[in-house]
Amino acid sequence: MSLALVIGAGPAGLMAAEALMARDRQVVVVDAMPTPARKFLMAGKSGLNLTRDEPLAAFGAQIAGAEGRDYLATEAGIFGSQAVRDWAEGLGIALFAGSTGRVFPVGMKASPLLRAWLARLRAGGVDLRSRWRWVGLEGGFVFDTPDGRQVLRPDVTVLALGGASWPRLGSDAGWVPILAGAGVAIAPFRPANMGFRVDWSPAMARLYGAPVKGVAIRAGDSVSRGEWVITPDGIEGGGVYAVAALIRDGQAAHVDLAPDLDRAALARRFAQPRGKLSLGNWLRRILGDPARVGLLLEWGRPLPDTADGWAARAKALPLRHAGPMGLERAISSAGGITADALTPDLELRALPGVFAAGEMLDWEAPTGGYLLTACLATGRRAGEAAAARLQSAIAR
Repeated sequence: MSLALVIGAGPAGLMAAEALMARDRQVVVVDAMPTPARKFLMAGKSGLNLTRDEPLAAFGAQIAGAEGRDYLATEAGIFGSQAVRDWAEGLGIALFAGSTGRVFPVGMKASPLLRAWLARLRAGGVDLRSRWRWVGLEGGFVFDTPDGRQVLRPDVTVLALGGASWPRLGSDAGWVPILAGAGVAIAPFRPANMGFRVDWSPAMARLYGAPVKGVAIRAGDSVSRGEWVITPDGIEGGGVYAVAALIRDGQAAHVDLAPDLDRAALARRFAQPRGKLSLGNWLRRILGDPARVGLLLEWGRPLPDTADGWAARAKALPLRHAGPMGLERAISSAGGITADALTPDLELRALPGVFAAGEMLDWEAPTGGYLLTACLATGRRAGEAAAARLQSAIAR
């Protein structure tokens, strides 16, 4: 019986294992952590955003990688939003699409889906092993395990060990020296879907933890209307993550504190007499929210002295930051195995029979369903390609 090994039990690795399941092969999935898919579960604590209901072209445009490489392509076709929905519903998980197009399980949580998925894999004969840490390539794949050093010599392998974000959940990039030593080209990791550090003045302390709603962040040609949060360290949240890559790479960003009003209409509001109101109370009457007022006073100095000047500043408030937060707090990472190091089937050119998927690859996508869908798609593609290689070997 042929042996198919999957290293990494996150979404990409489990999807690869599902593609490899067959009667004539043993599929073993190993993971360094005590339980599988820990980052997947953490991401779903506030509501598992599986994918996004939008046209495929718009969806695919959000996944940035090597030019000409489609990270949603699989042997059976594009594994996009509808394919993810069909797959989840096939596990018995009812879904719904919110007003923004984001698709969630009706129960919102990741754990019911993961339980159903693991049950299907085990029923298909997949052997899941925890606390198996991959430590080298010496006559096979070498692991530190609870039972000591183990060596596996699989017929095919899919690597799905994640990138370098949230290392406490398992994605610690410990695989990089192993593959680099085997001649695999790896682009340096950078944070993605991350917040930005801000050196706030003491006056902002009262707003720590406050949500920022009803604003727009503009970076280049992109606009994000999502919610974000003021924290003691800076700014974080989905509204920031949507344009984080652009800002990280040097694009100036501005906040529109009243995106539903044009400048002239906002100037008319600022033209109302201040009277005996304090500056803060006057601005709150106009902008309607303490967080927006705080940001205007923090990032809008020197303060304007005309109604039109106030409107102009509020419509294009410079987002002043001190750089991105680190990989340890990023939702995901950019960088990883370069496109040139892979065949179109995600096989490592330097290690025939070894495939790679998920955040190990040099691509990135925003949260909101894009990131998870692409991880599932690359896992499916790598698993299918590994299965095809096994079938070809059997046929010979």
